[in-house]
Amino acid sequence: MAPFDYAPDRPDNIDVILNGLDRYNPETTSVFQDYVMQQCENQTYDCYANLALLKLYQFNPHLTRDETITNILVKSLTVFPSPDFSLCLSLLPSHILSPLKTSHSNPAAGDAPLSEAVQKLFVLNNLLNGADYAAFWATLDSDDLYADLVADVAGFEELMRVRIAVTVSGVMREVDRGVLEGWLNCTGREFERFVSEVCQWKVEGNVVKVPLNKENEAKGTVVRENVKFDQFARVIKRAYEQPA
Repeated sequence: MAPFDYAPDRPDNIDVILNGLDRYNPETTSVFQDYVMQQCENQTYDCYANLALLKLYQFNPHLTRDETITNILVKSLTVFPSPDFSLCLSLLPSHILSPLKTSHSNPAAGDAPLSEAVQKLFVLNNLLNGADYAAFWATLDSDDLYADLVADVAGFEELMRVRIAVTVSGVMREVDRGVLEGWLNCTGREFERFVSEVCQWKVEGNVVKVPLNKENEAKGTVVRENVKFDQFARVIKRAYEQPA
């Protein structure tokens, strides 16, 4: 398993900052902010660096950029089911995480923009964690604000399809085509291209076959209990003992 702070595409200058005292220097904030935008544009991801930036925001609230925070949260969604989204939330100010005036799925118009954005992304994260993928796509398409929030992340929808497919491949050997189309939010030739070229799965009629892997392979479990003879003997003895 790769270390938590490992990112294969991390630039050398970022690595130097993260491994030195400059990671606590407010002057590096702009460097980290530019790096977040690079991640959005290049479809790379560096949770460790993003958390370091959110930590700098904690100590220097005047340097906070709402757009960068939302971009970090959106990027963390693209690596679910990892806990990165929750880790990022833990470094945000409490007033941003406060419940909105209306239901969690329909933030009130008068709420602060960043708080509203965070709450909406929180809804998406909950749907993903609950494996309610069809509802995830429906929610994403239900409000123009969602489109604005994910606009900076290149290939967001494709990234999400890949993560959903990875999750599906870990628990299933086959799945109904109609169900999978809903989970991936694509149909027709687009669906067939993604399933065959990206996932390397096979479509057989109305069923999609997922290749065998170490995660979805059925394995029998044998439970063995190590009970010594003297322990067994004491149990038999108590069974014959008369109560006082």
